[in-house]
Amino acid sequence: MTHLETDILIVGAGGAGMYAAIAASRAGATRVLLADKSLVGRGGATVMAQMTVAAALGEECPDDWTAHFDDTLASGRGLCDEALAAVLCQEAPARIREMAEWRVGWARRADGRIAQVAAPGHSRPRCCYVDFLNTGPAVAATLRRQIARIDAIRRVSNLTVTDIVTDCGAAVGAVALDGAAGEPVTIAANAVIVATGGLTRIFRRNSASANMGGDGYALALAAGADLVDMEFVQFFPIGHLAPRLVGMDPIMWDPFRYKLGGRLLDGNGREFLADYGSDETSGYTTPRDIATYAIHKEVAAGRGSPHGGVYLSFAHVKRAALEAAFGPVIERLARNGIDLVRMPVEVAPIAHYQMGGIAVDEGMASRVPGLYAAGEATGGANGANRLSGNAIPEALVFGERAGRFAAAYAATHRPGWDRRLGAEALARIRSLADGRQGDIGAAVLLDELRELMWREVGPFRTAAGLGRALFRLGEMRAALPELAIAPGRVCNATLADWFDLRASLLAAEAVTRAALARTESRGAHQREDFPDSDPAWASRQHVSMRSDGMILVGSSP
Repeated sequence: MTHLETDILIVGAGGAGMYAAIAASRAGATRVLLADKSLVGRGGATVMAQMTVAAALGEECPDDWTAHFDDTLASGRGLCDEALAAVLCQEAPARIREMAEWRVGWARRADGRIAQVAAPGHSRPRCCYVDFLNTGPAVAATLRRQIARIDAIRRVSNLTVTDIVTDCGAAVGAVALDGAAGEPVTIAANAVIVATGGLTRIFRRNSASANMGGDGYALALAAGADLVDMEFVQFFPIGHLAPRLVGMDPIMWDPFRYKLGGRLLDGNGREFLADYGSDETSGYTTPRDIATYAIHKEVAAGRGSPHGGVYLSFAHVKRAALEAAFGPVIERLARNGIDLVRMPVEVAPIAHYQMGGIAVDEGMASRVPGLYAAGEATGGANGANRLSGNAIPEALVFGERAGRFAAAYAATHRPGWDRRLGAEALARIRSLADGRQGDIGAAVLLDELRELMWREVGPFRTAAGLGRALFRLGEMRAALPELAIAPGRVCNATLADWFDLRASLLAAEAVTRAALARTESRGAHQREDFPDSDPAWASRQHVSMRSDGMILVGSSP
């Protein structure tokens, strides 16, 4: 068995995790362990993001972080943690300019200033980007280059953290599974940062990378942290549906709408957003929750496209303008048989972002001493609906703060490690790695889970559907001890699937319980049996684990 020791353990190595590692080393940590269940810097959401980054740089017109803050609060439908939202908006410009110093390649205006465009929900153009549809990959590559230059940062890939270990109520390290060897690993750490991203992989239609099944939420919850706002899952309204698209991001159409004003049409070719109170005569302005609602209602009324979505058309845009805006992308679309001048595409909502997450303070500290969180793993800043463009700033700003504050904690807290710590988690890995006979494996239940969550806990919810989901989730959790695991430890996918399922079931239950308790519709949480917002529900729900199971705090208006 391998044992590792570090000042700071960072679980997850996307944008938030990498920035946390950089910040921790700058703050004096001499041993930073950056661990990821896939490849460091190449998994998670950041590398997949193709869209824009919001920051009040004031490059296109006068702007200030307080205006960005106001827009964030408005988008959050009254539920944003204002302290976290303020930190996000106030510090975003510094992080974006630092990325520019690191040569991320922000698109530039003719005068050399960073280009900024308008996006839905923003009162002015403040969203920057890297052409062509390359924002996330460019950010991830830039951060990889930075961490490669820092000797204090050790990178470990293919390491699945299965349990955060606590001692006297404080986080002191973790137990992990070496995915290649199938062997347990213990990690002693003075502080732990969870930067594992979101949970949208638990829905059948999703834009997530393969490792975003809610691991961080499950880890933190089991360690004693609270989760907040878990009912608020953002469904990106115009995820690609048809024709078949190979090797391209299903949420790629947002930048097209930013630049070219693509029109959403029902199955009869009629623009419909105005019917739902959204006037797009001046450009792409519809917030995501409203667009998702409008598309769902059009399809439910029998006015959808052949594959169950709506049309997105660029027929009004000349070919020269398409090629000038997205030249290389237009060529890739052509290889997929898509000519935007001649044909619309079909789009429909797709699970995209988790607004809820680990409850933290402005220093990114959870209620468990020594346990921090960053990026999409955190909850609170976005409230009921995330403002477009706030995802990458959340990763960078919260990652930097988590690394800095965790380093300060780690400098004065050195808990040590002894053999009794993590004993139960170690025994679990060893037992499972020996293999186990059973009728079905975890992969089968993972597929069922995704279908169940999409059907019953998707964009539009009812008490009956949420109740059915909770019942089945309980049955699946009860089945965990009996699931089949293939013999053999080396690169055993069935072993990894078991831990993925365990985490995903906890995350799914947190979402479902919170959604059932919130008897109103607000932002990304839409109840068909409670279609209106209720002012009495202008409060956040916390999810906690107790010895007798999961409970909600603040679950009644």
